[in-house]
Amino acid sequence: MKLVSCSTKSGQDIVGVLQDERVLNLHPFLSQQLGAHFTMVDLLQWLGQQTRHLRELQALVASASESAFVPLSELRLEAPVKRPGKIVAVGRNYADHAKETGVKPFEKPRIVSKFGSSVARPGSLTIRPDGIAKLDFEVELAVVIGRSAKRVSRADALGHVGGYTILNDVSAREFQFDMNPAQTTFAKSMDGFCPMGPYLLTPDELTDPQDLELNLWLNGERMQHGHTLDMLFPVDFLIEYVSQYVTLEPGDVLATGTPAGIGAFRTPPLWLKPGDQLKLAITHLGTLEHSIA
Repeated sequence: MKLVSCSTKSGQDIVGVLQDERVLNLHPFLSQQLGAHFTMVDLLQWLGQQTRHLRELQALVASASESAFVPLSELRLEAPVKRPGKIVAVGRNYADHAKETGVKPFEKPRIVSKFGSSVARPGSLTIRPDGIAKLDFEVELAVVIGRSAKRVSRADALGHVGGYTILNDVSAREFQFDMNPAQTTFAKSMDGFCPMGPYLLTPDELTDPQDLELNLWLNGERMQHGHTLDMLFPVDFLIEYVSQYVTLEPGDVLATGTPAGIGAFRTPPLWLKPGDQLKLAITHLGTLEHSIA
C-alpha cells in the first residue's frame, strides 16, 4: 500500500492510503485503535505490532465506499513522516559514487545524520541559505522503520521496515568539504534540506530493496542514474549494523546513500541555484519534485 501524510485545505492533518490519485482518510476507521489525532508513526507502530494488522488495513481499504475517498487534488501531500526521531544517513555507499570521490570503498558504513527539522514536503521550496553557494543534491532510497530494531540480525532486518520512500539529501558543501574539521551533519541538516515523499510504500509491495533504479533530473537533464544493487552495504546489512549500537524506532529514517553524479564531483562543479527544478524517481516509489529558492 501507498501510505501518505496529507493536510486538508482547512489545515487538518490526516494519514491515509493513496490509490488511483485519491486518498482514503484512515482517521474515521482507526481512531479507536490509534487515537483521534494519530500520525504516520502511530500507524507504523500499529502495523508493526502484529502481521494481521496489515491484512486488516488492506481489507478496510478494499471495502471502503467511493465516497470515503478524497481526490488527491484537494489535499496537500506532506512528507510521509513529518518529523522523524532520527535520520541516519550513510555516506559514499555506492561503488560508483565512491569512485567519483576518489576514495576506496569503506570497510564499514560511514554514518552521519540529518536533523528531523530538515524534512520538507513534496513540492516544497528549498531555500538556499544566505552565504551558501555550494548547494548540492543526492537522490536516496529512504527506509522508514516500522518496528523497533535493537541488535537485530541481518536475516531479520527487513522485518523491521515499515516502508520505503524517496529522499533528497540536500547538502551545503562548504560545511562538508571546506571547513576543518568537517561539519557534515550540519551541512545536511539546514532547514528544508530533506525533501521526502511522495508516499511510503509498504514492504509487502517492495520485497527487494536491492532491485531499484534511482534517477535525478535537474531542470529536465538527468544528473544521477544508479541502481541499489550497487550499494556497498545493502539495506539489511545497514539495519543490522546500526541497530547494534543505536535502537531504531518506528518512524526513524535510514538514508541509504546516493549514486554517482552529484554536483560536487562534476567538472566543473555544478551547484544548485534559485529557480532550479528537481525531480527524483525510484522504481515503485513514484517521483519527488521540489525547487530551489
